[in-house]
Amino acid sequence: MKRPYPGLTPLVAALTTYLDNIARTSIVDATLEDIRAARATVYPTTPPFSWITGRVEPSVRIEEGTAPVRDGGSIPLRWYTPSGTKGGTPVLVFIHGGGWVQGSTRMYDPICSHLAAELGIVVVSLDYRMAPEHRAPVAAHDCIDAVRWLHEHGDHDIDRDRIGLSGDSAGGNLSAVVAQELRELRSAAGEPVIRHQALIYPATDLTLASPSIDEHADGAILTKPKILRFRELYLGDGPDAPTLDDPILSPLFGDVTGVAPALVQTADLDPIRDDGLRYAEHLRAAGVDVRVTNYLGLPHGFASFPGVAPAGRQSRLELVTEIRRHLVGA
Repeated sequence: MKRPYPGLTPLVAALTTYLDNIARTSIVDATLEDIRAARATVYPTTPPFSWITGRVEPSVRIEEGTAPVRDGGSIPLRWYTPSGTKGGTPVLVFIHGGGWVQGSTRMYDPICSHLAAELGIVVVSLDYRMAPEHRAPVAAHDCIDAVRWLHEHGDHDIDRDRIGLSGDSAGGNLSAVVAQELRELRSAAGEPVIRHQALIYPATDLTLASPSIDEHADGAILTKPKILRFRELYLGDGPDAPTLDDPILSPLFGDVTGVAPALVQTADLDPIRDDGLRYAEHLRAAGVDVRVTNYLGLPHGFASFPGVAPAGRQSRLELVTEIRRHLVGA
């Protein structure tokens, strides 16, 4: 049995110990059937569960849609529209985490509906295709294509020239990739379309060179063996598969000149803490406006349990404040 990780508050220690030992099969041992079952899991949205995850905002309308992708198919979208919206609002694109293998848009209803309600704008969550059925760089291409489509053809009466990006963990990785790939998108007035990127404990270096990976190799929620397994499942295995330092996999190695301003939130007890901190420095060195906050005493995944995380309210307030400043106030 995995014991509570040192440095956590009692509530976070209890929750993460339950998640690590009882609630789900570790990705290290998971079969494809286990992975698919995990994707289909959605936590209840009523108390006491919502006391931990945050509630799904009742004032936000949730709808389904699709966006075309480059191989001729399409991916599902989940739209969050706050009541009273008159149309023409900016759009925040949210990309969920889960190691490019697990996770779902429905699991992120609490944070997506919260962002929509607090910002008064439309949020679109991307249901990109995941590994191992769809290996890299399919997830990245799906996200790039969906955001480009939102700019060129997006419906729901959004302002297609003001798009923000946000995501956690693997979703933070994909958000950073999209910000790099679509930095040249411009409105008719010549303004950049991608206005901001809010990256929550992002994975940015798949070479695994960040010192924190060994420092917190046995961390709560995320461990080094899990990181290695997620990477193994995500990587392409064909002759044209990207290398580990290809920016489509590891945005830390990309040219970030001219990318959108960023908020980077990291967890101090997270094995990939330094991925986020190093990426923030990479952005800053290129002259990008970046705010970085390292949340002490918290593990990977804290944004999904704000009700028990010591800085849960603070991290959400920072997220809303920074997105509003760059996207809504632009």
